[in-house]
Amino acid sequence: MGPGADRASRPDAVILAAALVLTGIGLVLVYSTASPLAFGRPGGDTLAYLKRSAAYVGIGIVGMLAAARVPPERLRPWTYPLLGLTVVLLVLPWVPGVGQEVKGAHRWVRLGPVGFQPSEIAKLAVVLFLADSIARRGPRIRSFGYGYLPHVLIPGVPLLLILAEPDLGTAALLAAVVLTVAFVGGVRTRHLVAGLLPVAPVAVYALRFVPFRWERIEAYRDPWAHAQGAGFQLVQSLLAFGNGGLWGVGLGAGQQKLYYLPEAHTDFILSVWAEEAGLVGIIAVLGLFALLVGRGFWIAWRQDDAYRRLLAVGITAWLGLQAGLNALVVMGCLPTKGMPFPFLSYGGTGWVVDLAAVGLLAGLGRGSRACAS
Repeated sequence: MGPGADRASRPDAVILAAALVLTGIGLVLVYSTASPLAFGRPGGDTLAYLKRSAAYVGIGIVGMLAAARVPPERLRPWTYPLLGLTVVLLVLPWVPGVGQEVKGAHRWVRLGPVGFQPSEIAKLAVVLFLADSIARRGPRIRSFGYGYLPHVLIPGVPLLLILAEPDLGTAALLAAVVLTVAFVGGVRTRHLVAGLLPVAPVAVYALRFVPFRWERIEAYRDPWAHAQGAGFQLVQSLLAFGNGGLWGVGLGAGQQKLYYLPEAHTDFILSVWAEEAGLVGIIAVLGLFALLVGRGFWIAWRQDDAYRRLLAVGITAWLGLQAGLNALVVMGCLPTKGMPFPFLSYGGTGWVVDLAAVGLLAGLGRGSRACAS
């Protein structure tokens, strides 16, 4: 067995390296951003957020390395049980004593000392379902009843539960992933377009006639006119980008995170990075993510097996779209919407699931034409 065969037996190093570097930056940013929050709480442990994050990252890295070693075909028998479990978990946030309501949203489940966000698990469950189901149908995927409907209606159940939390951003992200995988899998374009038509009035209602969402759209159009209201987050984010300049003010020296920028350690952590690391830092992070996404799609393109190809497309589209949407929001290119930046934002479930998904993606590079070439 030569060196080429040895390399072909290993997970994709580029995918793993990009994810680990981004995660390392995320841990530094969590400490820089969240330590003032921890200092102001009982106990005053400025390392509290970092310790919790490091624990979840440790679990995520173990999951990533394990997923990278397991042939993805072994996951196929668990696809439907995982999807069913996900639906149950998405109902739990509404159960008294189990669900945890934060700022009017039912997105979290707490079982004793353990808390998690079921919608993060739903992303992986839906991608696994789509890859398995579409790959099994072969040429019959072109039919409306056998190819299109199941791959919209079945993921539609967790999607609607996420929408009810309410979490429009994650629901929209999941819908975009479904459409991407379905398109690559061979579902007819006219079926996908026709299926969007009945959704359009619902989307218009959710955006135009739900007051807080419409306020965000108005603030997006002119954030400075709403700087003390719905545009406050965006204005503070833009100030962070402006303060950072080319090289940034230095790690830990940013000012916007000091109670000016709401959700600085989660949804707007990229703004903190922009202030502290500047344009150079932003280019580096987005470049790393572009490398991860580009490599993911390259691995997908090199797959001979339909299931493996669709799994790679689904994971790559999910991570790439989530990062892209977050970046566009914090830079004022889209209306404000709560959505964490993968690998950087503070959060337990997201880190564990994202790293496990990256492990699967890296594992898909083993033993395929992507490694053999």
